[in-house]
Amino acid sequence: ARDLASIQEKTGNLYESIAIIAKRANQINARIKDELHRKLEEFGSLNDNLEEINENKEQIEISRFYERMANPSIQATHELLNDKIYFKKRDENWFVLLASSP
Repeated sequence: ARDLASIQEKTGNLYESIAIIAKRANQINARIKDELHRKLEEFGSLNDNLEEINENKEQIEISRFYERMANPSIQATHELLNDKIYFKKRDENWFVLLASSP
């Protein structure tokens, strides 16, 4: 549970704050997905031998690491509340994420 007033005060409008969080969460999710796929591509060509068992263990550990990470929406909310998201109002209704710290 989050204090909605603290989320709302970042933009003056709760729904605009949530839209920014959603956009940042999508960015985080895409980055994590790309990282995971790059790491798992190393295991694409496995041989049927003892090395395969060890490589599968490494693959499982990589997958577990990403499973333990916080949900992208939780990360994005944390970034917004800690002023780590930079955004700009493009028009009366929408905000565009300009940059964020990793």
